[in-house]
Amino acid sequence: MKELFLIRHGRQNSKLCNVDVELDEAGRRQAGLLGERLRSYGLEKLYSSKLIRAVETAEIINRALALPYEILPDIQEINFGGFTGLSDEEIREKYADFKKERSLHRADLPYPEGGECGEEVANRVMPQIARLCKRPERRIGIVTHGGVIRSVCARILETDQKNKLKFALDLENTSLTHLLYDEARDLFFLERFNDFAHLEGKPELLRSNFKTSLERF
Repeated sequence: MKELFLIRHGRQNSKLCNVDVELDEAGRRQAGLLGERLRSYGLEKLYSSKLIRAVETAEIINRALALPYEILPDIQEINFGGFTGLSDEEIREKYADFKKERSLHRADLPYPEGGECGEEVANRVMPQIARLCKRPERRIGIVTHGGVIRSVCARILETDQKNKLKFALDLENTSLTHLLYDEARDLFFLERFNDFAHLEGKPELLRSNFKTSLERF
């Protein structure tokens, strides 16, 4: 079995939707706590998306691990289309009809104005996951994004992408989603999802104290 740990990046320093910015102080704390936790996991290599918040998260984690590190193409966050750069309040006002339809979970809707849907995200990310599974490393960490993690899990569980937002209301920053890959059978298993034990007892670091989830608002 190969083991892949999908890591959501730490908290970014802006509440605007999907802007490419650095971590805030809480995000750096989250990444540091996860780095300490991962010391005993036996990871052999660390990857991240190209977005600043993912790169910085990986760099902080790697202070504790000192692993080979590589930026991986095509694992950046879902394209939020017209949501990008807007506040929660602006999204509620401008895209009320889209949000209402999306909340029903009847279809894998693309985000408005050229955004992606979950199927498109899975189609660009899974080839990279497959490539990593062919590498010699047995245990790797991948710092990526909430939309990516949800879409990957929906794909490997063979459920429709419209169901991806039913995997937890809040996907916590620096949470671990642990995948197993059986090479002989070419099968993935979801071992754990949204594991944020390293943040327990620190409510100020939880997402509910930073930003309303897309599902809640």
